[in-house]
Amino acid sequence: MEAMFGRVCGLDIHKALVRACVRLRQADGSATEETRCFATTTRNLPALGDWLRQCGVRHVAMEATGVYWKPIWNLLEGEFERVLVNARRVKNAPGRKTDVKDCQWLAHLLACGLLRGSFVPRRPQRELRELTRHRAQLVGERARAANRIEKTLEDANIQLGAVVSHLLGVSSRDMLRRLARGETDARSLAELARSKLRGKIPQPRQALEGRLTERHRFMLERLPDHLECVEGQIDRFEALSRPFEQSPAALAQIPGVAERAAQNIASEIGIDMSPFPTERRLASWVGLSPGNNESAGKRKSGRTTKGNRRLRGTLVQCAWAATRRKGSYFQAPYRRLAPRRGKKRALVAVAHSLLTVIWHILKHGVERQDLGADCFDRQKGEQLLRHHVKRIADLGHDATLHQRAA
Repeated sequence: MEAMFGRVCGLDIHKALVRACVRLRQADGSATEETRCFATTTRNLPALGDWLRQCGVRHVAMEATGVYWKPIWNLLEGEFERVLVNARRVKNAPGRKTDVKDCQWLAHLLACGLLRGSFVPRRPQRELRELTRHRAQLVGERARAANRIEKTLEDANIQLGAVVSHLLGVSSRDMLRRLARGETDARSLAELARSKLRGKIPQPRQALEGRLTERHRFMLERLPDHLECVEGQIDRFEALSRPFEQSPAALAQIPGVAERAAQNIASEIGIDMSPFPTERRLASWVGLSPGNNESAGKRKSGRTTKGNRRLRGTLVQCAWAATRRKGSYFQAPYRRLAPRRGKKRALVAVAHSLLTVIWHILKHGVERQDLGADCFDRQKGEQLLRHHVKRIADLGHDATLHQRAA
């Protein structure tokens, strides 16, 4: 196959070392290859860049191996045309799996122009992405800590969670502290209720009657401390992410997309849509596009492809909120698909529509125009009338339609 690039390099990256293969095209059309090994320490890694400059290499390809590719990607930034590829899409023939052959295969594919690079955002966006992703993990840990507190109370037969609307509210936390100190009088504990909870004191008084052991008190003393520590970490990560915030205000105006969700979306895809020429390319990268599985003229499973699972989860949550917004367009596809495809598939379809709207807002800078929850009824009014008339006739009744005066 004819080579498109004359001086390329393929990198096979590991934790402690990286093997590099430089492929050079000669004047007679032949190609020579040279392979070297470099350590990945900060002191030894710059030697890789020096060697590539000496060879006149301009294009470098590497596999997305864990997080080991990141320091090398940062080292070569600004001087070389880098291509980060998915290891699943560049597999060599069976029986040819060695580190040397892997880097040679990458160099050969890159020289022929057969590699499609993965989307790697710029450094500020990558830093914001790390902050938002870790914050999401902390939010999950906060939920797990709250569940452990509730399980401890249930084990002691204290039904506080069935009485209060929020187990981690101010009143509940005061009661938990008193329980951890050894307080067992339900009357005095119920007097700690505040606000609306004071209007139903007899209920928390009964709910706080239980059988606490020393293990329960130990858990109720440690778990709230852990919870407060996690909440403090969440606040610190939110403060650190504010200087990086770049989500446009237009995203937060989309039904179902709150301020935090808009920041998560901007951290994953950015605000520059040049890496995604069409909304279909973006949907495919996120993993919200229907899959293609056809053989012998028969379409098989159309399940969605793999993609960015964090952004996919955020969009599905936003889709669930958007379908609950009265008068929103996103109610229309959900109501149409949920009865025959199920709620989960309908939510994925709504998430795909949300992503399409986001792409147009970021790509063209346009404002969202809501079509309304009855958009499909307006588009297919005649068809809808015929359907309902037929249903009435099937039930044994006659129906006469009259046009209402405007």
